[in-house]
Amino acid sequence: MDVALARPQVSGFYDKPTGAIQYVVADQATKRCAIIDPILDFDEKSGATATKNADALLDFIRENGLELEWILDTHPHADHFSAAHYLSEKTGAPTAIGDRVVDVQKLWKAIYNWPDFPADGSQWDRLFGEGETFQVGTLPVKVLFSPGHTLASITYVIGDAAFVHDTLFMPDSGTARTDFPGGSAARLWRSIQDILALPDETRVFVGHDYQ
Repeated sequence: MDVALARPQVSGFYDKPTGAIQYVVADQATKRCAIIDPILDFDEKSGATATKNADALLDFIRENGLELEWILDTHPHADHFSAAHYLSEKTGAPTAIGDRVVDVQKLWKAIYNWPDFPADGSQWDRLFGEGETFQVGTLPVKVLFSPGHTLASITYVIGDAAFVHDTLFMPDSGTARTDFPGGSAARLWRSIQDILALPDETRVFVGHDYQ
């Protein structure tokens, strides 16, 4: 199937405290779906976590008769925790992220002097490499390495939809910051060029909208 022709159904879920957008991407033919960048709620004052965002995603999937096939992260997030593990425990669906997450883990392990932290990506079920392909239902998915914001950022191209998270923002916000350890404006520029080289009909879904 031509990647540019398949058109997934995309539903976005906005988290106001972080300005982040989570997505449910569904293959209408098979009713199989993926969740992209799910958020684990965090209260800065109390330090407590909650699953309001994640449970809303599960409610949507159930109400629409969908079957969760993948739980996908685009990169390690500095502004929120991932609910991938929680969702996997609830559904049995596998979690995944780009394989360069290991580089980020090694970097932060050294910065925070955390010798016992397992910097091997084992917190996820699957580590995707550059150019690797898989499917959501019958939808073809390709992984693009999109470093710059972090060493591990990736873009998921699912049919005619590209999920770029922090590589690009809404037009009034530009791009993500590159001043985190491992960030690079030059790499981010090249990653943006790779995204802009996708077919003209590609829909681009960003991971933030700072309203």
